Amino acid sequence: MSDSNPAAPAGDLPGLDLTRLADWLATTRPGFAAGALSGRLIAGGRSNLTYVVGDGVSEWILRRPPLGHVLATAHDMGREFRVMSALADTAVPVPRTYLLCTDAEILGAPFYLMENVAGVPYRAPAELEAVGPERTRVIAEGMVDALAELHRVDPEAVGLGDFGRAKGFLERQVRRWKKQLDASYTRDLPAAEELHALLAAHQPEQSPDGIVHGDYRLDNVLVDAQDRVAAVVDWEMATIGDPLTDVALLVLYQRLGDLGVPGDMSSVPGYLTESETLDRYADRSGRDLGNLGFYLGLAAFKLAAILEGIHYRYLHGQTVGSGFDSIWDAVEPLLRAGIDAVRETNR
Repeated sequence: MSDSNPAAPAGDLPGLDLTRLADWLATTRPGFAAGALSGRLIAGGRSNLTYVVGDGVSEWILRRPPLGHVLATAHDMGREFRVMSALADTAVPVPRTYLLCTDAEILGAPFYLMENVAGVPYRAPAELEAVGPERTRVIAEGMVDALAELHRVDPEAVGLGDFGRAKGFLERQVRRWKKQLDASYTRDLPAAEELHALLAAHQPEQSPDGIVHGDYRLDNVLVDAQDRVAAVVDWEMATIGDPLTDVALLVLYQRLGDLGVPGDMSSVPGYLTESETLDRYADRSGRDLGNLGFYLGLAAFKLAAILEGIHYRYLHGQTVGSGFDSIWDAVEPLLRAGIDAVRETNR
């Protein structure tokens, strides 16, 4: 994982007490760490906190939930750890997993350690523009191909048959994100009520079950020096359900520029167009995309709820990092786009 933050001594990192971590490692896996630990927070994370931890010889990634205001079903470290472990021998590139700690007394929340994969998470258009259009296209194609590979995996075959309840998945998603939005209330959002009502009234028949990543986008993919997908990361919302929710969310991220939201990768020369993305995914996954209107509406509702949750934590001093003061500006455009998508489908 690429990052540029300097190492920090024990006690200087919110959410990570390196002394307590070292004691736990010494007891749980003697010899895992060769010496005193150092750590640094990886910039860019707006949900779970991600750190690089090292002992002077090796480095690992540590993941833990955000500080405070956590929905009971969200930020489940055990789920992230389990799904990556299960996918280790498939065509889906994931980091190797090492240790899971469910004892919240150690760091204040459950956490796990995984491989520090060598790769770049492209987070801003300027970063992608710097590699040129030919490499950009290769990177975008690899991102789509990795998603198709994920959706081709049989959950039962990798021990994930009980990882989620596929039946009623879409209905539960609508209910879950309404609950998340309500739990993060700081202002009235009439458009959220309107979109929720549309989603509740127009749920389609689900597509065939599969493993759902839950937040699939370019900056949750690590790209190696040869422009190949080295690892798919950030599995905190993974489950078994309708894979078209992943596809719709990926498309929605590509539309952010049209909604006035910064960070739109689709405007970068060489990046796949929306139709190219959908055609490539359909060809490699074998799935019928049909009409994505409902799924796009659900994706907008979900992303709006996530952004409201981040803003709630910002207002209550529970975020780590910068760039949170204006994040809620994107919520209203997202909700309106979701309403338009569902209405378009049901005209």
